[in-house]
Amino acid sequence: MSNVPRAPKREIFGWAMFDFANQAYTLLIITVVYGDLFTRVIVGDAPDYRLGNLLWSAALAASYLLVALANPVCGAVMDHRGQRKRFLFASYVLTVAATALLWFVEPGWIVPAMALLILSNFAYAIGEAFIASFLPGLGPRRDLGWISGLGWGLGYLGGLVSTALALSFLGEISEENYDQVRRVGPFAAVFFLVAAIPTFVWLRERTQPKPAEAGLNPLRDGFARLRRTFHHVREFRDLRHLLVSVFFLMAGVYIIISFSFIYGAQVIGWDEHVRTLMFITVQLTAAAGAFGFGLLQGRIGARSTYLSTLALWIAAIAAIWLTPQITEAARGLLGVEWEAQYVFLFAGSLAGLSLGSSQSAGRALVGVLTPPGKAAEFFGFWGTAAKLAAVTGILGLGLLQAWLGLQTAILFCLVLFTAAAVAILRLDEERGAAVADAWQE
Repeated sequence: MSNVPRAPKREIFGWAMFDFANQAYTLLIITVVYGDLFTRVIVGDAPDYRLGNLLWSAALAASYLLVALANPVCGAVMDHRGQRKRFLFASYVLTVAATALLWFVEPGWIVPAMALLILSNFAYAIGEAFIASFLPGLGPRRDLGWISGLGWGLGYLGGLVSTALALSFLGEISEENYDQVRRVGPFAAVFFLVAAIPTFVWLRERTQPKPAEAGLNPLRDGFARLRRTFHHVREFRDLRHLLVSVFFLMAGVYIIISFSFIYGAQVIGWDEHVRTLMFITVQLTAAAGAFGFGLLQGRIGARSTYLSTLALWIAAIAAIWLTPQITEAARGLLGVEWEAQYVFLFAGSLAGLSLGSSQSAGRALVGVLTPPGKAAEFFGFWGTAAKLAAVTGILGLGLLQAWLGLQTAILFCLVLFTAAAVAILRLDEERGAAVADAWQE
């Protein structure tokens, strides 16, 4: 894989545009708008919204569990049949359709809202692994960091564009404004539908189909390939260390993605204009983190870059949890009348830098450790680790906040990011790359 030629610029751009397009779903449905709408209006169990938060956790966890079960088998089938682009297109169409249907949900329609959320998030999340599987074929190993960073960076710019447009006409999240804010579903669907067109026009299917074993249908063929990979998994010990670390990392990341704006509304009590400022801050810092750390990876290596992003995450979570205390300390020690919601913006900037850089570095590191011909399968393992992490993280946070409250429960992320850092210490990047290059089916 170190000898893979760099793909044409147009194809790399087309690949990165899928990240640009799908961030409309991530931000508008999962992070900024629909999560708050679901907990405070569709469920609406004021004043603490603990049931709404728990049901939100359950719906997301169910969708990620489905992805975790489907990802490895889909990856094995795609590699063997050379059908990665077909699978990607199917996930794209399903995401668009299910997201558009959120428009029909009314306040109190908890079950339909959860069903559509599970379906749309399943399709979106499995599509993340499908698009990532194209990464190793886009260039030599030394280029994977900046190519992955380009995708994540464009993704956050896509999120900035889509959410800025949506917030300009959606208005406040309230039952009185429901007829306006319910348009978030169709808007996110149309943005994804249009912005992802360059991906399907310019991205090439480089995987060559292999003959199926006699008597096996595609599903059984996929399971057969998985069994062979698991049989040889001892040879990929550095990948195992990475997947353990990714599990803890993504458990924390999915908590932040799913609850950060809920935390701002329920714990910090921010104003509408601060919510908008937070969104802009996170998108810009996340894009900067993805681009900057992608370039840094070429200088210091994927493992060191990844460890640096975990240190950033630990600092960000500490700042989020300590926002009220920092506000009080500023008043007592410096005599300044800072509001907690503005201190929270500083924590958000650290989280944004961490968010873009850590996911980009992790994806690139999978590419470094992936042998030729097994990209979809190995990125399926990556996707499975991430989605099992999402189930653990989101459900864990949901249960903890029901018991301790949301502010205290956020400390769970500190434990997760520290565990991710410890797990990656055993990874030897050069050894793992050499094993990937020497692998033969």
